[in-house]
Amino acid sequence: MEALQDQLTSSVQEIGHLIDPVSTTARGEAAQLGHKVSQLARYFDPLIVAAVGLASKLHDHQQQMTILDQTKTLSESALQMLYAAKEGGGNPKASHTHDAISEASQLMKEAVDDIMVTLNEAASEGGMVGGMVEAIAESMGRLDEGTPPEPEGSFVDYQTTMVKYSKAIAITAQEMMTKSITCPEELGGLASQVTVDYGQLAHQGRLAAATAEPNEVGFQIKTRVQELGHGCIYMVQKAGALQLSPTDSFSKRELIECARAVTEKVSLVLSALQAGNKGTQACITAACAVSGIIADLDTTIMFASAGTLSPENEESFADHRESILKTAKALVEDTKLLVAGAASSQEKLAQAAQSSAKTITQLTEVVKLGATSMGSEDPETQVVLINAVRDVAKALAELISATKCAAGKPADDPSMYQLKSAAKVMVTNVTSLLKTVKAVEDEATRGTRALEATIECIKQELTVFQSKDIPEKSTTPEEFIRMTKGITIATAKAVAAGNSAQQEDVIATANLSRKAISDMLSTCKQAACHPEVDEDLRIKALQYGSECTSGYINLLEQVLQVLHKPIPEQKQQLALHSKHVAASVTELVQTAEAMKGSEYVDPQDPTVIAETELLGAAASIEAAAKKLEQLKPRAKPKADETLDFEEQILEAAKSIAAATSALVKSASAAQRELVAQGKVGSILANAVDDGQWSQGLISAARMVAAATSNLCEAANASVQGHASEEKLICSAKQVAASTAQLLVACKVKANQDSEAMRRLQAAGNAVKRASDNLVKAAQKAAFDKTEDDSVVVKTKFVGGIAQIIAAQEEMLRKERELEEARKKLAQIRQQQYKFLPSELREDEG
Repeated sequence: MEALQDQLTSSVQEIGHLIDPVSTTARGEAAQLGHKVSQLARYFDPLIVAAVGLASKLHDHQQQMTILDQTKTLSESALQMLYAAKEGGGNPKASHTHDAISEASQLMKEAVDDIMVTLNEAASEGGMVGGMVEAIAESMGRLDEGTPPEPEGSFVDYQTTMVKYSKAIAITAQEMMTKSITCPEELGGLASQVTVDYGQLAHQGRLAAATAEPNEVGFQIKTRVQELGHGCIYMVQKAGALQLSPTDSFSKRELIECARAVTEKVSLVLSALQAGNKGTQACITAACAVSGIIADLDTTIMFASAGTLSPENEESFADHRESILKTAKALVEDTKLLVAGAASSQEKLAQAAQSSAKTITQLTEVVKLGATSMGSEDPETQVVLINAVRDVAKALAELISATKCAAGKPADDPSMYQLKSAAKVMVTNVTSLLKTVKAVEDEATRGTRALEATIECIKQELTVFQSKDIPEKSTTPEEFIRMTKGITIATAKAVAAGNSAQQEDVIATANLSRKAISDMLSTCKQAACHPEVDEDLRIKALQYGSECTSGYINLLEQVLQVLHKPIPEQKQQLALHSKHVAASVTELVQTAEAMKGSEYVDPQDPTVIAETELLGAAASIEAAAKKLEQLKPRAKPKADETLDFEEQILEAAKSIAAATSALVKSASAAQRELVAQGKVGSILANAVDDGQWSQGLISAARMVAAATSNLCEAANASVQGHASEEKLICSAKQVAASTAQLLVACKVKANQDSEAMRRLQAAGNAVKRASDNLVKAAQKAAFDKTEDDSVVVKTKFVGGIAQIIAAQEEMLRKERELEEARKKLAQIRQQQYKFLPSELREDEG
């Protein structure tokens, strides 16, 4: 049996080693393809013979089926691989077949992994770990083989995969420490997983060592992976020993020590990988630093806009101008080194990334000092200067990201073209900063310079918007619509600045336009790329966003024309451009409205919140009513089961209370909406009638709150045994009545046909209907209780007469109390009626 298992394991391993060579030759090495395919096919006869033989020797039916099924899966995936290789034929130009070859290759790898795990688990159940030890040792030996296979990826690709498998081994080692104490029989499966993961790690380590720079780093990676292999062998052996003697404390202690050693060696592998990727890691660190700088500049812009950026000492901008110019030029030199670093060694790339991060930090500080020295009397000019250095920082962040992606790639790789494009943007923004610094003290030109910088910034934002990059988060159509309002305001300000031709107005327009367009483009793409948005709407939103931005750029360029040549003909063009922007904004808003769909609701809408809470309250009350009907007929267990019922009543009361809060907000929102539409006047405007309506709306909502409070008290009293079903019935009726009154108040001046009112009405009706059901159930429960109460009649004549007199006396007392209660209720209602607004009186009438 062990010989069959070794034969099957050997065949599977050899097939696994040939997957990548077959895949590579099928995509571009026709001369070698036939040889590699023949090698692969040679191992399937012994594979199938060994699998059938091993299955016949196993006593566990499940293990037999698993091995046979996985062998069949491996054979089928190999057949699919051969068909794909035949289509590719080793032709590098047949790119349409490459995806199918890669997919078939991946399926074969997964099939090999699955069958290896099964074989190792079968062996380890009896403590036989020799096969796993041999597999790990064989993987270690391949690290020192002569010429490695031709790498298909970069060092970064292999590094990423190695990190994944290294962490997987560390996690499994930690789990083995735990299982050694709690469940030793599961150690076999974990040892098998370590064997498979190490095999993948060693294969990727061989490729990573071949692509690492310098060679010392590659040697260190191989050494660390081999050391980890020795640790894995010791750990697997100790796991096998513990399975043979699960109660042996010495074996447990040895396994735990080996697992800790494996964890330490995993950290050494990760350190070696880090050293081989020094330049890329420096780019990541620099990108984080630049991101923090941009956030700091955003905060500084807020302070400047608020007029609180004031100098601490008596100084002028001239004191900082030379420092800004000198540092900006140094950043240009760092940019050149950064671009060159992508094609050079990791060491040079790391130096360039660190230098650029240091220089942008210095540049930011001197620009902030220069802006502060200008004084808070001119905040718009301060914002212009800070925006200029922010543009530089943002361009540097993009350049660092592009450099990281292009590191180690050939000159014709697409990432290299992205790198060159990012470098051009960087140079453009630094040049713009230099122009802004020179013009910032010139009152005659600084507005024009600010507008030119804004136009360039918006063009760059538009380029990012039109890229295929998917935003990290999405947003709602409402937020999108809200951001379009900023475009309308900025457009009006731009037209006004063009007509006045004042530099101060132009500077304010430049700052406002930059933020308005940036916010609109960001939310437009986030809303359009929401997974629930239709493809046609997505295309329309992106199209109209681009058209709106292009139209706004034309408007700002027309403002520039007016500044250079302020004649009436030029100013007349401003109105035409503004109309084009307004039309684009209208299209954007209509598209955003269409994104909502008929089923879309705003989760923050008070009416929607009210509807949800009321429907939840209705469901809770109905469930409580059904529970009551089921529980009440029993006699003795009433206390505990009634407690369950009362707990549901309390939950229903909480839901209604939450709905009350939401309805009060909805009432306020309705009042503001009607005031904005001109249907009513505000209370502050002394509109008495409309003020009564508003107060009635709020008071009606508060009546629901009061009724809910009474229901809570009644429910709480019932739980404690101090109240009867009658009090619950009255409280529930009051909730239903006050809810209906609130709905009447909401409908007095609202649009009866609106979707929001229809939903709110339906939710209110559901609460009323559920409350009625609760009343009926409670009444039935009270009736059943009355039937259950038996009366013991005295048999003696005198005693019987006395019993009748006592009952009649109690009946007369109850009738008198009932009459007094009815009079009291009538008085309360008369007093409340006096305070109701006229609209509610008419509707009730």
